[in-house]
Amino acid sequence: MSRVLCPPLTEEVIAELRVGEQVLFSGRLLTARDAAHRLLVATLEAGEELPVDLRGQVIYYTGPTPAPPGKVIGAVGPTTSSRMDPYTIPLLAAGLKGMIGKGHRSPEVREALQRFRAVYFVTYGGAGALLSRCVRKVELLAYPELGPEAIYALWVEDFPAWVANDIYGADLYTDSCHNCRG
Repeated sequence: MSRVLCPPLTEEVIAELRVGEQVLFSGRLLTARDAAHRLLVATLEAGEELPVDLRGQVIYYTGPTPAPPGKVIGAVGPTTSSRMDPYTIPLLAAGLKGMIGKGHRSPEVREALQRFRAVYFVTYGGAGALLSRCVRKVELLAYPELGPEAIYALWVEDFPAWVANDIYGADLYTDSCHNCRG
């Protein structure tokens, strides 16, 4: 049975998650890709307030396509997470607790996940149309000039993901035993 996660994520929930565990997100996820990450980090470096509060939040690395008639959103598949690695550590320091994407993370990001007590999740690559069925509502939050790469809030129900990196240093891509609990 999959654990249901409803962001914002608490320290207690983060501590229970282990590599290989399937979760279902219900509630609000934020979206952001490269361009939005670059702007967020520039804002932090300038000492300014972010346009969204990242504390406890989960960012889904996606750029939604326009909604077809009668739908809430178009395809909403994950983008390659390593493209966000140069921007991840400052966002973790700002309170980000989870990220969803596809592919592995750099050693620096994996170490930062342990230090800042955050989790990296992966979801189905190539299944953006299927994943869009989990989205109930969409709201533009910041950087509208970026189009699909703007920051959106997605209200989701039973959005599937797996823990790829936990706060204990385990890695779905390199460890031979997934979901080991000792």
